[in-house]
Amino acid sequence: MSEASARPIRLGLVGIGKIARDQHIPAINASPDFELAATASRSASVDGVPGYRTIEEMLAAGHDLDAVSFCTPPVGRHDLVSPAIAAGLAVMIEKPPAATLSEARAMTRAAEIAGIPFYTSWHSRAARHVEDARSWCAERQVSRIHVEWREDIRQWHPGQEWILEAGGFGVFDPGINALSILTAILPKSVVLSAATLDVPRGRGAPIAATLQGTSGDAAFSADFDFLQTGEQTWSIHLEDAAGETLSLIEGAGAMTLGGERQPASEDSGEYPHLYAHFATLVREGRSDVDLSPLELVADAFLLGEHRATEPFSF
Repeated sequence: MSEASARPIRLGLVGIGKIARDQHIPAINASPDFELAATASRSASVDGVPGYRTIEEMLAAGHDLDAVSFCTPPVGRHDLVSPAIAAGLAVMIEKPPAATLSEARAMTRAAEIAGIPFYTSWHSRAARHVEDARSWCAERQVSRIHVEWREDIRQWHPGQEWILEAGGFGVFDPGINALSILTAILPKSVVLSAATLDVPRGRGAPIAATLQGTSGDAAFSADFDFLQTGEQTWSIHLEDAAGETLSLIEGAGAMTLGGERQPASEDSGEYPHLYAHFATLVREGRSDVDLSPLELVADAFLLGEHRATEPFSF
């Protein structure tokens, strides 16, 4: 990347859906580190940027790319990412990194062999108060952890049938954001002991779930719901052995200590942080891979009691 270090990183973007338009493209356009050079999508494009239907067509077009960012659903991610790795391009992946652990590990190993930067991004880890919570946990003995992650699938994923198909993660698509924060802030690993998965009849992925387990001596529980209407809830509540409490609310965009809301510093947003980090990885030739949130979701599917619920339609 010696040549690329003197100019913006020429980026290809694969998958032009809601998350790409809402988050990735604004962050890329605002970044001094990147130039959006080409896109690949079966059904959409970006004005003023060369667009192709497949990643193979995009790579063959010769846009002198340095890196590729993937914003597609997790199913089939391995087949999409493999051509970019084979071409020697740095890779960034939207969460969750893949539909299966074996697929995620195969991509990671392929990137290691190819010697290219590989980044499994977790956007919620870039939320404003995650580092504050990590410091709080490091200084005390956490005794209780409870997650409430409830949102409206119709609001955030309108018409996205894939998310309730097998491999689409269902409620764990947002729920894995909470797990990505927990695995970043807790000094000890979360170990699941039980789970329930509520799957609508005719669907392949859960629309609600509960988890139970431990993190060291701390009791862990989580409530995930994709049918929350009205006010949305993205909260993580922590209590230490002395009874002191910390709550990450609004997806860790805000925080309370002892119930009192804490002042917030200015913040550029989660996706600008991700792309700034990816630029550093690309220029330094390093990777950043963490599959622990995906491992917890896999454990939930292995352990979970599957309960059939009423059919769901968008």
